[in-house]
Amino acid sequence: MATTEEEVVEFQVYNTMTRQKEVFKPKEPGKVKMYVCGVTSYDFSHIGHARAYVAFDILYRYLKYLGYDVVYVRNFTDVDDKIIKRANELGEDPKTLSGRYCQEFLKDMDDLQCLQPTHQPRVTEHMEQIKEMIAEIMTNGCAYTVDGDVYFSVDSFPEYGRLSGRKLEDNRAGERVGVDSRKRNPADFALWKAAKPGEPSWESPWGPGRPGWHIECSAMSAYYLTHSFDIHGGGMDLTFPHHENEIAQSCAACRESNISYWMHNGFVNIDDEKMSKSLGNFFTIREVTRLYHPLALRYFLLGNHYRSPVNYSISQIEIASESVFYIYQTLHDSEEVLSAFQQGTETATNVRGRVSPQAQDCIRKLRIELKTKLSDDLHTPTILNAALQEALRLMNSYLNMLKRRQQRQQQLTAVLSLTELLKEVKAILDVLGLLSSSTCAEVLQQFKERALKRAELTEEDVLHAIEERTLARKNKEFAKSDQIRTDLVVKGIALMDIGTETVWRPCVRPEQEQPAAPAQPNQSAAAVQ
Repeated sequence: MATTEEEVVEFQVYNTMTRQKEVFKPKEPGKVKMYVCGVTSYDFSHIGHARAYVAFDILYRYLKYLGYDVVYVRNFTDVDDKIIKRANELGEDPKTLSGRYCQEFLKDMDDLQCLQPTHQPRVTEHMEQIKEMIAEIMTNGCAYTVDGDVYFSVDSFPEYGRLSGRKLEDNRAGERVGVDSRKRNPADFALWKAAKPGEPSWESPWGPGRPGWHIECSAMSAYYLTHSFDIHGGGMDLTFPHHENEIAQSCAACRESNISYWMHNGFVNIDDEKMSKSLGNFFTIREVTRLYHPLALRYFLLGNHYRSPVNYSISQIEIASESVFYIYQTLHDSEEVLSAFQQGTETATNVRGRVSPQAQDCIRKLRIELKTKLSDDLHTPTILNAALQEALRLMNSYLNMLKRRQQRQQQLTAVLSLTELLKEVKAILDVLGLLSSSTCAEVLQQFKERALKRAELTEEDVLHAIEERTLARKNKEFAKSDQIRTDLVVKGIALMDIGTETVWRPCVRPEQEQPAAPAQPNQSAAAVQ
C-alpha cells in the first residue's frame, strides 16, 4: 500500500566526514555493511551507552525496514588498561571480569529492545587478525618499533585529521596514554604494547604484548566487512582520536580502505550539566531501569534527534514513562474491545472499504511520516509527537464509541477502523523498537511495579488507600477523600473512578516532589570507546 509520496523519499544521513547530509547509497545494491564501536567491558554500562546503541539500533531497524540485507558488527573490547586495573582491584582474572560485564551489557541491550548485531567480536578472539594488520602497516613503512612497542607514524599519513578537522600540530598525543618521549611524533599512537608483569599478553613478531586501543576496530571491521564498507558509527567523542586513528591505520594497511559514511551520536547531559563522575551525576542503565521501565528510557532517547545533546532529568524520564504507559494502555484496551467483536475482526479482510475515511487518512499519514522523518537522518522526535499521537487519540475515540450503543453499520466501521489502526500503530512501534514481546497487560503491570517502587509503596498499601477513600466518600468526608488522592499523586499514583470501581495507574509526579536520582554505586561506569 505504499503511496507515491512514500516512494519519492530518499534516505539521507549526516556524514561526519563531509559535514553534511547525503543521500544514502550502499556500495552494493540492496546490501549494507555497518560497524559500530562497542563497549570496554569492565563495569555496568551507563546511559551514554544507551544513547549510542539505541541510535544505531534505529538505523539498523530502519535499513531492514527499507528492505536492505544488513550485516551489523559491534565489538567488545575485552582486554584494556581499565579492565586490568579493575580486575587487579577485585583480585579477579581480567578475562573473567570482562566476560561477565559483556553479558551484563547484553542484558541491558535486550532490556532496551536493541536487536542483536550480526556479529559481536571480542578483541581476545581476533589477535591473529590484529597482528596481521600491524605487520601490513609496518611493511608499508607506516609504523616503527621501540622496545617491543609498535607505534603508528602519523607523519606517514598526510590526510591525518580530515575526519575531526584537527590540524596535526593541534592534536593531543592520545586520550588514554601519557606522552612517550620514545615516540618520533607526540601524536603517534600504539598499535602493539609490550607485555608488563602480571598483565595478559600474546606472542607476536615484536615480542609478547597486547594490542593498542585503535587497531582492534580496524582489524575486526576489515575481517567481517572487508576494508571497504558503508557505515562506521559511534559516539561523537570517538571522532578524535579513535576514529581518526582508525582511518589512518586502515589506509596504511590497505590502500583500498574506504568507508562511505561516518555517523556519530551526541552526548548525554544530566540536568543541563555534562555527565561526569566528578559531579556525581553518572548513571548506569541498570540504575535507571530499576525505577523506570526500559521502554521509557528508550522512548526518552528517541524523543531527541540522535545527533543532538540529550538532557536527562527525572522529570523528562517521568514524562516518557507516562507516554509509553498511555501507548500500551491504548493498545491493551483496543485488544480487549476487539476480542469482544471477534466476528467483526474476522470480517475485516473482506470489507476494508468500510474503514472510515478518517482512519484511512490517519494510517496514510502514519506511513508517510515514518518514512519521511526517518529518511531525514533518522528524525525520530517528530514521529513520536505528531502522527502517532493522532492515531492514539483516534483509537481512543473509537473505543469510546464502541462503549455506547451503535447501529450495526457504525459499530462495524468502528471495529474495522480500530483493527487497522491497531495493526498500523504496532508496525510503527516495531520499527522504533518500542513494541515489546510481552503482552500489553504484562507491560502495563511492569510499569505499575516500578511506579510502586518509586513511591516506596506496595500494591496492598494502594488498595488500602482506595478503601479508605471509598469509605470517606461514603461518609461524605470529601476533604479527607481528596487528601488521600492528592497524597498518592505526589507519590506518582493516580486514582481513577470508573463507574463504581476505583483503579490506579502511574502518573507524573509534581516536579518539586520528585526524588533525587539514584545513588551511585562504588564502581565507576563502563567507558565507551
